[in-house]
Order: sequence, then structure tokens, then C-alpha cells
Amino acid sequence: MKFPWHGKRPRKGELKASLGTKSFRVGGYSVAATALVVVIGGMVNLFVNALPASVTQLDTSKGAMFTISQETKEVLAGLEEDVTVYWLVQNDQEDDTLGTLLDRYEALGDRITVEKRDPDVSPNFVEKYVTGTVYNNSLIVESDTRYTYVSYESIYEYDYGEDYTSYQVSFAGESALTSAIDYVVSDSLPKLYTLTGHGESGLTASFQSAVEQQNVALEELSLLTEETVPEDADCLLICGPSSDISTQEKEAILDYLNTGGDLILLTNPTQDGKERPNLEALMEKYGMTSSPGIVVEGDTAHYALGAPVYLLPEIQSHAITSPLQEGGYYILMALAQGITLEESPREGLTVSPLLTTSDQAYAKAAGYGMETYSKEEGDEEGPFALAAAATETLENGGESHVVWIASTSLLDDQYNQQVSGANQDLFLNCVGWTCEKEGGISIHAKAITAEYLTMSTFTASLLTLMVVGVLPAAYLGMGIRIWIRRKRG
Repeated sequence: MKFPWHGKRPRKGELKASLGTKSFRVGGYSVAATALVVVIGGMVNLFVNALPASVTQLDTSKGAMFTISQETKEVLAGLEEDVTVYWLVQNDQEDDTLGTLLDRYEALGDRITVEKRDPDVSPNFVEKYVTGTVYNNSLIVESDTRYTYVSYESIYEYDYGEDYTSYQVSFAGESALTSAIDYVVSDSLPKLYTLTGHGESGLTASFQSAVEQQNVALEELSLLTEETVPEDADCLLICGPSSDISTQEKEAILDYLNTGGDLILLTNPTQDGKERPNLEALMEKYGMTSSPGIVVEGDTAHYALGAPVYLLPEIQSHAITSPLQEGGYYILMALAQGITLEESPREGLTVSPLLTTSDQAYAKAAGYGMETYSKEEGDEEGPFALAAAATETLENGGESHVVWIASTSLLDDQYNQQVSGANQDLFLNCVGWTCEKEGGISIHAKAITAEYLTMSTFTASLLTLMVVGVLPAAYLGMGIRIWIRRKRG
């Protein structure tokens, strides 16, 4: 190595003098400062890596894709036993969106552990939990009590257009995972019986799946073959019967309610003279009677789609409806009948409206045969309740709950999509209230949208010229100028 003394070995005094020069001190300070910055950077990196993902990973995605809802936080905070989430995925096949979500769950809950398992490497492990096809990025959620399998197919939802040529993808990972965690730590699952034998419309596949995600077991019941409502029934659902129940069925349901049972009833306006005297008598006992005909809304602010039979009711305050009020949601119903509530119900019974029309609503007596939306002679004036809830305090100190919704259109998938899933949330809240389930899982799926930058050919060419030609030439010219200046100096 050559020193700046033209090849001559420096004398002792010269070397000492060079070490004391200003340039050497400045260089030494720079080296020391650089070393200090490297040490501090390393320490900060170790500290940041030790922080939970909820702190270090900011959610900048559109629609707050990875922001955990308050419902999930409450479920995780209330865990009293350890829960393991097995992520079934082959190496290098991880879904990054799901992986980020799992990181946040693990960071929020001390009792949550996430473990990766490769189905190809550990086939015997997977077979203990799942039979049949196992999709990559599926999950197994397990506690000491039970386990459940969450298929990758349920983590994403696809909403197809009417022509099935386009669709929107939504990420439902949080809803599926939180529901699974709630399921595996629950001591017992509520059971909802659905009445059959009267031409009931039943639940659509999406609504049935939503109820099951609430960890509520569904089972059919025929009171034509069973004399009583089963003792393990937390709630009885009667959904859109096209004919009346029998007197014996009415008495069996009354016996069930008098011992603390709960009921959810959805009806449509009657047609072709098919009255429902037994159902009407049952609901009258709980302070609710129906008005004949179909409700027409006279206030344009309370109907949608340009027709006054597509109702946007007022949401009234109640434990069932408060989450919808707070979220500013709408409910959409069509072809509903009006419900009149008893002003002074018997002792121990309280009746409350859930959904109501405006004062300008009226019930068309002609029903399905109406030829005009205009109010005519014989039409009953509103306002009406379109859904109501009754609570009766029993002699043994228990309670019985009854909910009446005056149109099965609440369970229509298309109407539900029109109001961003609020119809489904209302129904699930009714199920949770009647089944006396402390909390329900009503977490909305989050739409995945791609943002595209569209520009003209001229703009694209101009940007290319700037990036490839102008900017590099400018930097090169600046460098040459600095070099010439130093050369002259």
C-alpha cells in the first residue's frame, strides 16, 4: 500500500503529525458516527421485530382490508383457553392476504397460535381432521373442546352479475375465522328449529350459511309428527307459511312459549282468501295483529326502486336494531303487510316496534290485485309496524321472546345486496336475541378492488422519455459540472 509521500516510508514524526490533522479527525468522526448509526439501526430493527403485527403493519389497503373489527377483538379478549389455528398450505403457495390476517390475530390474542402445516408433508395430520379434498390455504381451528375446518372456498366470496360475465370478489376471512374461534370455545351451541308442513319458504343458502356461521345449529321440525316442540329448542322459526297452522300446533307452540321458548315468525300478505286464524290468534296473544292488504308507502323518502311497495322503513331503537342504527344502514322490504301493536298489553308483556312506516303509509285492501298505488276508499291508514318484538316475563322469572317480521322479502338475497347486507344482519340479530346468544358474528366481507392507472399513448410516451432520457441526462450533466468545478479548484 502506498502512502501520500510518493513511495517514501514516513518518518515517525511525520506519521504522528498526519494523525493529528483536521482531515484525519473529520474522517475519524465520520467513521465513528457511521458505526453508531449502524448499531442504533440494528437495535431499532430488533425492537421493531419484537413488536406485534398490529403495531408494525399499518393497514393502508382500500376498504381497511386488514383492520380487525371490534367483534373480533371482543372474542379474542374473552378467550379463556388456548386456540391453535393450523394453516394448511404448501410451501411458497401462501395467500398473502390471509397470511397478514393471521399475523394480526396472533398479535391480538395471547391465546391464539398459528402453525403452518404442509398437506403433502403431513398427510396423516390432515386426515385426522378432514376427509375429502383439502384446498390450499384452508384452516383448521382447534381448542381443547372441539375443532372445525374452514375451507379456503369460504374465505373468499364471489358476487356474480346477472349475466354471470363479471363478478366482484370479497374477502370474508375475518368473519370465517372469528366464527370458527367462537365455535371451538363455546360450551354448547344454540339450536334453531324451523317449522315445516305448511308450504314454508325456508331460508336461502346464503342466509342458512350465515346462521350456521353464528354457531347456531339448524334442524327441521314437523308438529304434525311431533306432539311438542323439543326441549332443546332455543328458538322456533316459522318462515313464510302458505297455509295456516292447526289448532293442535298452535297449542303446542303456546305451551313452548309459556315455558320460556322463543319464536321468530315471517309472513307475507294473504292471498286467494287463505286466512291464518290460528297464527293470528297466536300473535294476538303477544300484542300483535296484522292489517289486511299490502302496505304502500306515501313518503318518497321511505321507498326505493321507484315503487312505493319497496319499503325503506324507519329503524326503531331496540337491542335487535341498535347495531344497524349506529351503522346508518337501511332495511329493504317488499310486499309487506302492516302490523298493529296493542297499546296496553297484559301485565308482564312488553311489545316494541322494530321497523315502522311513515305516517303517510296505507294498506291497500285489494292486496295482490291492486291496480293503482293511489289511496282508495277502504284502504287502511298507517303508520304500521313492519317488524315487532314482544317480551313476556314468566311466573318462574324467565322470559319468552317473540319476533314478527311482516315480509319474507327480508330474506331475499337481491334485496339484501341492495342494502349492503343489512337485511341479513337484522335477521341474525333476531336469531341472536331469541336464542339469548350474548354476541353474534356479523362481520361484513370486504370487497377486493383493483385500481388501474389509465393514460393516453402520448402521456405514456412523455413519461417514458422523462424517465429514460431526460432525468438520466440531467443527473449526468450535473455530475460533469461538479467534476469540472472541482478540477478547476
